[in-house]
Amino acid sequence: MADKENPWSVPVVVAQIPESGLHRDLEATAAERRALAGVAALRELSSASASLDLALMRGGRVHVTGRVRGKVGQTCVVTLEPVENDIDEAVDLIFAPPEQIPTLAHLIEEAAGTDTEIPDPPEPIMDGMIDLGRLATDALLLAIDPYPRKAGAVFELPQIPPDPEDHPFAALKVLKREADSPKRKKPGKD
Repeated sequence: MADKENPWSVPVVVAQIPESGLHRDLEATAAERRALAGVAALRELSSASASLDLALMRGGRVHVTGRVRGKVGQTCVVTLEPVENDIDEAVDLIFAPPEQIPTLAHLIEEAAGTDTEIPDPPEPIMDGMIDLGRLATDALLLAIDPYPRKAGAVFELPQIPPDPEDHPFAALKVLKREADSPKRKKPGKD
């Protein structure tokens, strides 16, 4: 079920995944894309899609592979002009029943002491379901460039030499000069 923090929800019941596996192509609606853009603080999200394959594994685990694609509208951090970025992110995750996660996490910790490639810890299967929309959202949002730049945009510091009179104590210097000036009347004397 979609909500404010998870506007793109496509739940799949694990018990309904056939032995041969399951393929799902997802496309976010315009309303879902607007909501996702709001969650991610994007100028716009003109497309968001996923092509995912689910394969059953031993112990009730599910292997999800595929790709998530999108086109995000952001603002260049240098020029403040609109910029569009394409996202094409690979997905390769294992989902497991929550009671298996501590055991599987322990096996991953043991593998850390060896030269073998360490897999990511599994994601939990919540209430017998995997939310493919949430998975696609997470992959999409993690792939967004946090500092987008327009092609060729380079930040350059201004080449203006500093004005010696333009510093935090310049006003105090002026007041001191006025106080030391012989033309100034002393208070209380006529």
